[in-house]
Amino acid sequence: MEILDLFEVALMPILKVLLVTALGLVLAIDRIDLLGHSVTHSLNNLVFYVFNPALIGSNLAETITYQSLISLWFMPVNILLSFLIGSALAWILIKITRTPPHLQGLVIGCCSAGNMGNLLLIIVPAVCEESNSPFGDTSVCSSYGKAYASLSMAVGAIYIWTYVYYVMSLYLNKSVSDAGTNKDSRIHIISSGESSTNIFLESSRKPLLHSSDRRSPDDSQIQAETRSTKSRFPFLDKMRQRINKFTEKIDLKMIFAPSTIAAIIGFVIGTISPFRKVIVGESAPLRVLDSSAALVGEAAIPAMTLVIGANLLSGLKRSGVGVSLIMGIIAIRYILLPLLGIVIVKAAYRFGFIGSDSLYQFILLLQYAVPPALAVGTIIQLFETSESECSVILLWTYAVAAFALTLWITFYIWLLT
Repeated sequence: MEILDLFEVALMPILKVLLVTALGLVLAIDRIDLLGHSVTHSLNNLVFYVFNPALIGSNLAETITYQSLISLWFMPVNILLSFLIGSALAWILIKITRTPPHLQGLVIGCCSAGNMGNLLLIIVPAVCEESNSPFGDTSVCSSYGKAYASLSMAVGAIYIWTYVYYVMSLYLNKSVSDAGTNKDSRIHIISSGESSTNIFLESSRKPLLHSSDRRSPDDSQIQAETRSTKSRFPFLDKMRQRINKFTEKIDLKMIFAPSTIAAIIGFVIGTISPFRKVIVGESAPLRVLDSSAALVGEAAIPAMTLVIGANLLSGLKRSGVGVSLIMGIIAIRYILLPLLGIVIVKAAYRFGFIGSDSLYQFILLLQYAVPPALAVGTIIQLFETSESECSVILLWTYAVAAFALTLWITFYIWLLT
């Protein structure tokens, strides 16, 4: 492939994101006001509760089987490593630039969570369809490439809504409490009273680990029952004490976000053959469930991008993001992470963790070079903090991605061929 062809392949998906972002910006202008503050919050709520779960669940159910889960076991490990390394580099960046507390969660989210889904779904088939593609037959390459990209999107979403969501909430809640506004920081999606949506969002604002000195009203009764059975069943007594301590400290509502639940359902449908035969496939009797979920899920990426564009309006007027912070995030995402990714993937190949499939290795390498996940903007919107700063960071990182991805795609293809 010529350098200009590679540039076009890498530029098209990034350009789409930038154009939809610009549309969201225009719709948020006061004269048009189709994406005002209340509308963006409602749209973001739809993404969180409906669009994202539908997208993740349908993609997992369609692409994951028990056999593919075994053969592609290193991909979840690879994505987790990229998230952990990005978090560590973000922590160093925070210390170097002395990032304000209210932006620390945003920096960690942008450095750790990469766009593992829609960009790969566009870039990989485009590379495969080139006449001089280095990955073999076009149809075979596109089929496997879409499967790899779908798995990448599903696994990445699970990590985003568990690990990244948890880490960001710790920093965001801390900044809120430090500012002394924790009493007024409840998220209200519908102004007329509380609903189940408000209850979940309020619980998501709380730290995952509660302080150890908080005890429920039934603690004394539990302790009395524990002492009465201690002499008869010492092992069961210890197990029950550990379970009680765990359930006291963990907020399960925060762990099992809608996208996490959808991922679990998708894994169950995809890996259990009877469920898969009934729901997934052209001849499946309940295939309408899968196709309906996929149809709803297609709205997730455009909706997220529109919200980011709407938030960008206030960010262009006034943004607290320094140039050094933006440059640091760009350096982490497009220089440090890709270089470390090469070392990790080559080491995995050397030790036999992955096979000689060049397309699979290309996907693994590309997971370290993508821009931040758009879901970071969704998380920031849920906490109603640093929305304009988030839009500014995402705008710059996606603008730079048009050139950075082109260079890395060119280098990866040369490296693998």
